[in-house]
Amino acid sequence: MTINQLVTGGIVALLFTAGAATAQIQDDRGIVAQGAEVVKLGDGYSFTEGPVANKKGDVFFTDQPNNKILKWVARKGTLEVFSDASGRSNGMYFDQKGNLVACADANNEIWAFDAKGKPSVWLTGGYLGKAFNGPNDLWIDARGGIYFTDPLYARKYWTRDPAMQQDGEHVYYMTPDRKTVTRVDETIKKPNGIIGTPDGKKLYVADIGDSKTYVYDIRADGQLGNRQLFTGMGSDGLALDEKGNVYLTGDGVTVFDPAGTKIAHIFVRKGWTANACFGGKDRKTLFITAGDAVYGLKMNVKGAR
Repeated sequence: MTINQLVTGGIVALLFTAGAATAQIQDDRGIVAQGAEVVKLGDGYSFTEGPVANKKGDVFFTDQPNNKILKWVARKGTLEVFSDASGRSNGMYFDQKGNLVACADANNEIWAFDAKGKPSVWLTGGYLGKAFNGPNDLWIDARGGIYFTDPLYARKYWTRDPAMQQDGEHVYYMTPDRKTVTRVDETIKKPNGIIGTPDGKKLYVADIGDSKTYVYDIRADGQLGNRQLFTGMGSDGLALDEKGNVYLTGDGVTVFDPAGTKIAHIFVRKGWTANACFGGKDRKTLFITAGDAVYGLKMNVKGAR
């Protein structure tokens, strides 16, 4: 394996070449751009998570241990700090109004950031009089309702009791007016990654504690029904492309078609790959958070919108 330096938009990236990354990309359906290789876009973080793109293709991601949200500017290929007081944000998603909504893990809340990075608390106080375990990841429907997962990952920076706060690790839905929170699945062992389809009809939830990912029908009232096993693999994060393929993370990125058939595997690095999303001006860059770095891979498919 050889490693060359690639300078793009002021970023010095590490490009794995000569049969390294390409040899470690299994792609049965041609979703990866021909000859594309995994590129390191930035490093020096503690643990990267929660990538999500805005309408311009800029990608926002978190460095949770350092309490920061970073921004990769698509037109420049540069990285900058969006917030250095993020509430220990983890999973994030944009709503229809352009608010960056985040699972703020410091006090087990959900925050929203405006375009300038100013935060406001959208959800606090927990459920049925008890604090949440720690909202981890979320997805927002077209009406503004928020689905989020609430596993327990005890944090060193917590001043609260690190024990389980709820009676288990569940999936919740907050109504668009942010006045009502209900449980929409309380049978999952440890929910983590979550994402819905652009038409708002299906929701995918990864049970990282039981090595499974499920797909649900989304009902008109926001509740879930007809849960089906999508694949016998759990995931930290989830992403969708325009063809309905589902991207799971952990050991690199593993891709399944809408029927649940594995069609690709992308090796990223040794160790854990936390999450992925599509970004860039054409939404054809798979942006990947993994450990202390972030990576990019050019694709033939766009991200779901």
